[in-house]
This record gives sequence, structure tokens and C-alpha cells, in this order.
Amino acid sequence: MNVIVANKFQSQLNSLQIDIIKSVNGEFAPEEITEMFANFFFNKMILDITALRGYQNIENVRKLALGIDMSKVILVLDDSDIASSQNYISQLISIGIYNFTRNIDNIPFLIDNPNTYKDVAQYQKIENISGSTVNKHDTAKFEMDDITSSGFTAIVGVKNVTDHAGATTLIYMLKKQLQRNYNVLAIEIDKSDFLLFNDNDMITTSSDKFNNVLKSSNTYDIILVDLNNSGADDACTDMLYLLEPSTIKLNKMIRRNRNIFDFLRGKRIVLNMSLLDNKDVMDFEYESKSQVFYNIPPLDDKKDKHRVLDDILAKMGFARQKRQDLGQESGKLFGIFKNKS
Repeated sequence: MNVIVANKFQSQLNSLQIDIIKSVNGEFAPEEITEMFANFFFNKMILDITALRGYQNIENVRKLALGIDMSKVILVLDDSDIASSQNYISQLISIGIYNFTRNIDNIPFLIDNPNTYKDVAQYQKIENISGSTVNKHDTAKFEMDDITSSGFTAIVGVKNVTDHAGATTLIYMLKKQLQRNYNVLAIEIDKSDFLLFNDNDMITTSSDKFNNVLKSSNTYDIILVDLNNSGADDACTDMLYLLEPSTIKLNKMIRRNRNIFDFLRGKRIVLNMSLLDNKDVMDFEYESKSQVFYNIPPLDDKKDKHRVLDDILAKMGFARQKRQDLGQESGKLFGIFKNKS
């Protein structure tokens, strides 16, 4: 069942032929909307942008995103100059809001077919690693063949949220999976575990040198970053937040930060080394009031190919991963020793 928060578009929204469990009308502060629906289970929220008090200030939208899972929100924009501006739309996307429309007739479709990042990325302006601002619609006509087209370098940050959730090894496996189709670099910040993989395109650096390393690495299609505790999240064009969903790891995480799922709401949560089945994942989402981007089972890091990794990479927008023959390749089992050149 769905909920409606309406103001200017009240009559049009109430006439939609969709299942509604609750409807409120008026103008509300972000905190008021959060309080109304924080413990209310719903499928989608259809939010009239004019029902958010001070929506012209993007910070009020950010405040709402801290309390509401924006992946469950369909935002109805008005035709004001601010809400129509490219800068405003770009900031919505940066917050993680992809389901927006000015055509109320599109809402029933968006309920069953929500937008992903690839559907709206052409509207986003991104600061590239050289420091200049680019519009992805200008650098690549976004038919979503590939988010790395026309010279755009994708910088994917990976961060452990639970202890030892496997970011380092997952990056190693993602790199092996991607490098069949892309020119890939992996960077590790403030640790030196990458040295153990014997790969010249897996490098280590410190937090204070990270930006310089990025600027000198703009010939790569994709840069995978093991962020550790660096706080360099803002330098990444995409983020994966890893949770190992064992009881002890989750309980330790929550004891450290009881509001962790508020922080993770609307972000790409990946369950890694996970033994959860689909029903378990649904229960996890319900209890945590969050949405899982992908559920990765334990994988053998000695193998070069994993279909599940191609699936998550294609979902992230690396479309060349869709067309893969995952037959076995011969090669060294452990790869402990480098080949002599």
C-alpha cells in the first residue's frame, strides 16, 4: 500500500488509481514528515514537492532523506524555476533521489518500475577528478550503454560498515571481473593489504595524498577505492557500504552507533559474505527500515569469474559486464608468485 503527502497537487494525486493506505495534505517540515512515517510501513510515498516546507532549499530535502528511505519516495516536482533547474535536479540525484517526475500520470508506472541511477544520470552534474564540473549528458549521451563512456572515470568507493566485512577482498575480485572489459585501478587508503595481491594496478596511498593520486589516474575507466577510515567518500562517484549480516557483527555495529541505519538509508547497502536467502533479506530490510542493493554470498577469491559480481556491476551501470561467458579459464590456482617478465 502507498501513502500520499500532497499540497499543490492534492486533487490530481487523490484521483490516481493506486492503492492508498494514508493521505495527508498541507505543508510540512522535514522533521514532521519523518515523524509521521518513521514507524509506518508503506510501499511507496508519493510526495508533492510543495508539501515539503522550504523545498527550494535543497538542505531541507537532505534533512528529509536522513529520516525517510528516499528509494521508496516518488517526488512530484512543480514547474517553478528552482525545481526545474539543472542544479536542483543534479542535487536531488546526489542525495539518492531518482524517482522524480512532473507528469503525475507517470506515477503508477514508477511505483512498479522505479528509476535507478542509470535512468537519471544524464541530469547530474559531477565534479570530475581534475576538479572541473562536467554534465554527464554532455560527456555521454545516456542510453546507459556504459557509465564510463566518453572519458568519464567512475570512482567507486567501498567501505566496511560492520567489522571485517570484506572490502579489500571484494575489491580484488571486482577488479578481476571488470578488467576483462575496462581499464581498472584499485586504490587502498591508509593500509597496505593490496601489496599482498601482487598486482601493479592495485596501489596503496595515504589520505593526504589520495586526491593527487586520483588526478594522476584519470586515464582509467574505473577506479575502485578501499576507503577504510579515510573519510574520502565525497571523492567517489558511487559508494558501496558493506555489511556482513551475522548476528554478532550486526549487534556490534549497532552498539557502536544506534543510528547507523538512519545514515545508510538511501545508500547502496551490500550484504557481503552473506548466507541470507531472499526471505531473510526481506526480513532484514523490514527490521532495519532499509533497502539492500545486493546480497553477495561467500565467494572463492581464487576464481576469476563470478556471475553474481557481473550482476551487481551491471546493476551499478557497468553494462559491458552483461555480455559475459562465465566458462572456466585455466590458470594458476593461487597466483602466489608473480610471472617473470
